Amino acid sequence: MQTSFQLIGIGSPLVDMLAHVSDDYLAGIAGEKGGMELVDHVDIDQIIAQHDGVVHQVSGGSAANTIIGLSKLGVNCTFLGKLGKDNLGEFYLESLVSAGVCTRRFKHCAVSPTGRCLSMITPDSERTCRTFLGAAMNLAVDEVTAVDFEACDHAHIEGYKLFNRDLTYRLLESAKEAGCTVSLDLASFEVVHYNRDILDDLLFRFVDIVFANEDESRAFCGSDDPHEGLASLSRFCEVTAVKVGADGAYLRRGDDVVKVDAHRVDAVDTTGAGDLWASGFLYGYFNGHDLETCGKMASIIGANVVQRIGATIPEDDWKVIRSHMHGL
Repeated sequence: MQTSFQLIGIGSPLVDMLAHVSDDYLAGIAGEKGGMELVDHVDIDQIIAQHDGVVHQVSGGSAANTIIGLSKLGVNCTFLGKLGKDNLGEFYLESLVSAGVCTRRFKHCAVSPTGRCLSMITPDSERTCRTFLGAAMNLAVDEVTAVDFEACDHAHIEGYKLFNRDLTYRLLESAKEAGCTVSLDLASFEVVHYNRDILDDLLFRFVDIVFANEDESRAFCGSDDPHEGLASLSRFCEVTAVKVGADGAYLRRGDDVVKVDAHRVDAVDTTGAGDLWASGFLYGYFNGHDLETCGKMASIIGANVVQRIGATIPEDDWKVIRSHMHGL
């Protein structure tokens, strides 16, 4: 008998390479600070080689971070993505298994190595990413069917998949065919700019819950006002969240609009903050809580993860998080 899952994550399974860098170092890297750009394996090796400090290695990828967070909260989760047949791929699988995530729906590539994301963290805790997708980019349209989503209630997809539009549509069509509801994290302002011509259609046809930060909201609606972004995105999706960093988040479902404050902490690294924020929100949402409580649960996890390097939260902290969330 097939195991049932509350959620399946869909995204690019990447090994995160985390490095503290100076603003001067970052100025020598092409591209905007705070954004994400795709590079090849030669480029990412060269950027890493220029850095003379410690580079930490952890499992990553936006949707995977969210699914790991949900698994730590006791949600039965699985994941769909593609890894290389290499040591980094084995490292990645072991990391997800140890977090309680089912890995049987992964696909494997014998040609390309496992993908990596270099997250360069400046003294202001901002992160700038350069990503080599590797095997994750080789997930093919004809490899995906509704069977991949069988026995899953909800599918959470990361916006970075939108760099491959045909694959994204196949993933979303397959998820809906299998009866899943869908959430989408818009991922970065570059993703929104690149796909602005199709986002209205994609959100309206497939997406039930959409997550955006203030940069992604601005890229979508053309306004710095998060209220405008919330209203604009809510035209297409049942539930909308616009996160505004240390100022919290604006949430909307139908005519119900709430503002949830963030927990004030000293941030060390924002890597994975939005991903784990989504974990808390989805946990609350699928346990029947109202928008305000969902937002508070999201804020608890988001505040914890920014106080450390990377998106990995220690088990002792998860115990505290679960206690706080049950108290709500």
